[in-house]
Amino acid sequence: MKVLLRHIPFLKAAFAYSLTAFGGPQGHLGMMVRTFVEKRKDVTEEELLEYNAFCQMLPGPSSTQTVTLIAYKRGGTFLAILTLLIWVLPASVLMTALAFLINYLDTSYFQNDYFRFVQPMSVGFVAYAAVLMMKKSAANLMTRGIMLGGIVATVFIHSPWLFPVLLVAAGTLTNFSDKRIEKTVQEPKKIRWTTIWVFAAIFILAGLVSELARQSHWQFKIIPNLFENFYRFGTIVFGGGQALIAMMLVQFVALPQKRGLVPLLTSGDIMTGFGLVQAIPGPVFSVCAYFGVMIMTPYGAFWQVMGSLVCIAGIFLPSTLLLLFLFPVYQNLKQHVIIYRALEGINAVIIGVIWASGILLMMAINHKAIDWWSFVVVAITFLLLKFTKIPAPVIVGVCLFAGWLFAS
Repeated sequence: MKVLLRHIPFLKAAFAYSLTAFGGPQGHLGMMVRTFVEKRKDVTEEELLEYNAFCQMLPGPSSTQTVTLIAYKRGGTFLAILTLLIWVLPASVLMTALAFLINYLDTSYFQNDYFRFVQPMSVGFVAYAAVLMMKKSAANLMTRGIMLGGIVATVFIHSPWLFPVLLVAAGTLTNFSDKRIEKTVQEPKKIRWTTIWVFAAIFILAGLVSELARQSHWQFKIIPNLFENFYRFGTIVFGGGQALIAMMLVQFVALPQKRGLVPLLTSGDIMTGFGLVQAIPGPVFSVCAYFGVMIMTPYGAFWQVMGSLVCIAGIFLPSTLLLLFLFPVYQNLKQHVIIYRALEGINAVIIGVIWASGILLMMAINHKAIDWWSFVVVAITFLLLKFTKIPAPVIVGVCLFAGWLFAS
């Protein structure tokens, strides 16, 4: 109990962050800088970059994993899991509620001028984070060149394999430097083998139970089927929400149609869900709660809630187990000079990717016509972050209020 009380201020900050973290993974990182680096000093800029780069190499939602690692550094596994729940639950509850209300809502409400300033605001957070991190992680000619290469590659090459290739290339380049490991060698971290065995056991058991339910025609066989589907998605999805869309279209639309079955979801359902999740704070993968409710609609409200819980557990559980197993392994590997030198290039290319994400967001905002107000919002957000101590939630609230004024 005393341990929990000691971490209540951190958990309150994490909860406030979960309610205001708009803009997807790119905007989330900028808000992490404001909340956990500058305001609370839970991690340094270098640690946040390192955590983000590490999480990009794993399957699953990278911003969720990064928040989990911040908590893990502060209070170990217990605080990491508690923070994960606090981060995931608000968005999941909201997406569950929207799924129940979808028949009564005009979904264009979530795509109109009420939210017109949210994405430009996120770009402002992205730019602020990138500028702040450049001071230490892109401070010489080589790292600046790597950063520029990351910007160009990310803007013009759209492939789920791009990020791993950039990390390897950047790490290789900085291995030609003479950077030395500090003499203070850290004590080796304990590897939690239990987590990888639990991950594997759940993966195998989920597959076996799902197949048994299908062949035995269980009354609610769809529940173990859903858990297996989403656990598998969480295990193999790289590339964020776009990759998840592709997997779900194949699993729930294309495959049933190919077998002559009625799809559990339509492509319209999937795209509506991803449209709605863009308008709420929190992890993009919380959209799975929405799909759980929609799939279980024929079975009534209780099973719709069960569907939401099963899909959320399935999508977030595997990436969390892999994270808790692999992060201590990674920390031990950092003691080797190759990995230590590689981090210099990896951090630089991450900054390039951050800049590129802001550019891509602005291109998306202005793809039909130039929206000069979006540039104004980016500039104001950046300046407020740079020269004032206004909390991130206040900036989010002002942008939402401004959108409401413009739409009225």
